[in-house]
Amino acid sequence: MENKKINLLMFSGEYDKAMAALILANSAKEMDVDVTMFFAFWGLCLLREPDKVIMNDKTMYEKMFSAMTPKGAEQLPLSKMNFSGIGKEMMLDMMDDNEAPRLIDFLNGARKKGVRFCGCKLSMEIMGFKEEELIPELEVIDAKTYLKDALESDMQLFI
Repeated sequence: MENKKINLLMFSGEYDKAMAALILANSAKEMDVDVTMFFAFWGLCLLREPDKVIMNDKTMYEKMFSAMTPKGAEQLPLSKMNFSGIGKEMMLDMMDDNEAPRLIDFLNGARKKGVRFCGCKLSMEIMGFKEEELIPELEVIDAKTYLKDALESDMQLFI
């Protein structure tokens, strides 16, 4: 699949949706397709480094958001049947029973395979996320830069 490109806009901050997006990203890279993932609003929670939460230089609301939002891939809730985390635990048990990789494994695979990770500058500012709190591969860009990339892609998906 020479010179093919896929662009995934990750808006959701839910475990199962993030899993689907990262499975597609990893599979596309294995097919030699260029992959850009653009993370906006809740999707940014997937890229948070749990041990790098920064509270300095944040407003009260930003500190509250930092404390209340998921810190990384494994803290994301399910989109359906989460039941205060019980549904997610059931799903993770079923994944373990089937020896299926976890979300963090797909995220790390995408990082190793060279998926391009982009974060929405405005979303980061609104939600109070600092670049240092997110994975080091993240490139912070604005909406116009994302749209230029998406317009050059063979496929765009919104998750």
